[in-house]
Amino acid sequence: MRLFPSIRPYRREWLRPDLMAALTVWAVLVPEALAYATIAGVSPIVGLYAAPGALLIYAALGSSRKLVTGGDAATAALSAAIVGGIVAGDSSAFVQTTAALAICVGLIAVMAGVARLGFVVNFISIPVLRGFIIGLALTIIAGQIPHLFGVESSNGNFFDRIWVFVTHLDQVDLPTVAIGLTSLAIILICKYRHPSAPGSLIAVGLGIAAVSLLDLGSDGVAIVGEIKSGLPSVALPNVGLQDLGDLVAGAVGLMLVGFAESLAAAKAYPDEDEELDADRELIGTGAANVGAGLFGGFVVTGSFSKTSINSESGARSQMAGIVVALMVVITMLFLTGLFEDLPEAALAAVVIAALIHAVDVVGLSELARIRDRGNRLNPANRPDFIAAVAALIGVTAFDILPGLFIGIVVSLVLLLYRSSRPHVTRLGELRAQPGHWGDLRRHANAVEVPQIVVLRLEAAIYFANSDEIRQAVIRSLAADTRAVVLDVETVPYIDVTAAYMLKALREELDQRQVRLVIARDVGQVEDMMRSTGLEVLLTDSYVSIDQAVDSVTAGIRSTSGDRPSGAATT
Repeated sequence: MRLFPSIRPYRREWLRPDLMAALTVWAVLVPEALAYATIAGVSPIVGLYAAPGALLIYAALGSSRKLVTGGDAATAALSAAIVGGIVAGDSSAFVQTTAALAICVGLIAVMAGVARLGFVVNFISIPVLRGFIIGLALTIIAGQIPHLFGVESSNGNFFDRIWVFVTHLDQVDLPTVAIGLTSLAIILICKYRHPSAPGSLIAVGLGIAAVSLLDLGSDGVAIVGEIKSGLPSVALPNVGLQDLGDLVAGAVGLMLVGFAESLAAAKAYPDEDEELDADRELIGTGAANVGAGLFGGFVVTGSFSKTSINSESGARSQMAGIVVALMVVITMLFLTGLFEDLPEAALAAVVIAALIHAVDVVGLSELARIRDRGNRLNPANRPDFIAAVAALIGVTAFDILPGLFIGIVVSLVLLLYRSSRPHVTRLGELRAQPGHWGDLRRHANAVEVPQIVVLRLEAAIYFANSDEIRQAVIRSLAADTRAVVLDVETVPYIDVTAAYMLKALREELDQRQVRLVIARDVGQVEDMMRSTGLEVLLTDSYVSIDQAVDSVTAGIRSTSGDRPSGAATT
């Protein structure tokens, strides 16, 4: 595997835009890393620990020139939920287990990439992922709002957190509210009015200045407190084998969600001549997580927001990520003391501002409209909105980790549902284009040949859907139907169960005195029929629908004495 593919060969004219992009990304990454670490349930400095190793390793192994790896609110929240289910009350053990989880996620991703399993991300559908992210964003925001107002916070699901906040409004601290809301306003104004300005860094800097100058820390405003300077040691986390075993299931789910986000971010900002390799991305982001864990950090992923900033700032290669890593190292060595007076309300504002866009109500409503609009022609769209809502409710009502597994289960159920209900299209000959056949529902000028049903199977035929196909054929029959023509050109695969289903279908149709004909087989049906000893079905197979219809028409004419009126000729 070639190392540092995005900077080999490196062009001198790339250096300036890469350096400017690195400075901009650093200004966003540092406050977000501190904020996301608190979501993960660890010290803010852990967010910085995770960054350098992850950035350098991804630059060496990843395929995207602009993707920026780092902490993410969603994966941080999932990390806290997974680790919290194993370790409770022991901060040292929590930190160690968090780092171990990052390594587990990374190793699973690397092994999946080596095994060329990059396609696994497709097992989480976009609607389910969208619903899950919305629910997760709402839950995280609900957990940060108390910090914004200086009141007691709690864990649990979205509704638990909101209830605790509402019942403790009498504890609102006005200086904290002022800092929190001002920070949020600054970040949002910069984000939407002046996107080139580092809103998060400005808000953090002003919050620190306010606490220092007005001594707000002694007046009840919660601050980060002491942050140790220096670099973390590189070591394996001190975690028992039992805890490692408990981490695996959660690590798989976390890997799927994190990789889905990473791949989406990389695809959103491609270079002109760049070809993303999903398997290499798995290896790159996986190795980045291993690096983050060895440095004592938490789970990282490809960040959509930071990648967007990196691209818009003119980054040309992963040299920008390498420079960001060096700047974070400098921050840990010399600048951590500046963040000791950082108010938690400002960190909460950073998190909330970063997640507002994730509450994609518009996207959810679009799914609802797709369901309604596609109801007649594509009923398979109907479950998408339901699946998204199920994932959303799973997170908000049952907490983050149960919501993750509900989302994965819903995705798999949706996959099975759709694969078990293949698209069987009824065809008619196009009047304006003799010899061409189209969907009767889509083409008003398509006409059926009397007494002949032409069906196109638009899916693989296998054990999960073979009976549904048989039933679809039977439902298509009318009292005067004399033949069924199956167009199998778009059938990419057929298994043994489906082969025996076709045999049984032919026997059932023979009893009804209906002829079964195969058309446009490109070899897949023939191969399976011969391998199962069912070649008898191949005796009524034709290279085109026209030939099949003509043969059937001739057979009907010979037995009835006259040709069906309106029969097609070519």
